Amino acid sequence: MTVKIVANQKELEDAYSVRKTVFVEEQAVPLEEEIDAFEDEATHFIMYHEGSPVGAGRFRFVDGYGKVERICVLKEARKTGAGKEIMNAIENYAREKDIHKLKLNAQTHAIPFYAGLGYEIVSEEFMDAGIPHKTMLKEL
Repeated sequence: MTVKIVANQKELEDAYSVRKTVFVEEQAVPLEEEIDAFEDEATHFIMYHEGSPVGAGRFRFVDGYGKVERICVLKEARKTGAGKEIMNAIENYAREKDIHKLKLNAQTHAIPFYAGLGYEIVSEEFMDAGIPHKTMLKEL
């Protein structure tokens, strides 16, 4: 599996395809909430396995933090370390940009995954797109 920064329209469409499968189809997030007004300002990441897109994520700089968003992996690639590879790529990108504070809003079921990567809960539970979340932070 390889993770790369999206560099062209095909790769962006591949990232959107993974996000739509996971968030819109599996989790019933409305498409207009999933593909939002921040797409153009974000740095997008795509993961391929044997030429097929299997994971995605995006990164923005917001309020002094690197904001990690839209981390997702297709069902068939889960529990393989794919999510960790995507997160490592995003964290390495943040370091290259001299950004040392990261923030993300984790779906509550994913908190153990992010905690295992060093993220700490800093908020109460809140709802986003009908799904419970908590904000988490990490210092790089």
